[in-house]
Amino acid sequence: MPALSAKHHASELQRQLRTLLGQDQIVTQVHGRHLLIKRVDDQDQIVVARLSELSRSRYGAAFRTHSGRWEPLLDYGTLDEMAQLVVTLLQPNLQPDNY
Repeated sequence: MPALSAKHHASELQRQLRTLLGQDQIVTQVHGRHLLIKRVDDQDQIVVARLSELSRSRYGAAFRTHSGRWEPLLDYGTLDEMAQLVVTLLQPNLQPDNY
């Protein structure tokens, strides 16, 4: 994935996630062939999930467990489809902590 394309995809993913969740405490970051999805709590950024490029415009998703391991979400699709899947399955984990 070329750097410019990856940055564009990360930016688009962030926009979609923020729209779907109705909040701005989500940031995305390029990390190799992955797009990391992070929740912002106060000043901390907690990695919640990632999308991995499987082929041109096709992504797989995984979430980070409490032990730090990556567990796959058993589906793949376009950036739009994966944004929807991540929000549907991981919405509580993507919400900012309110304590």
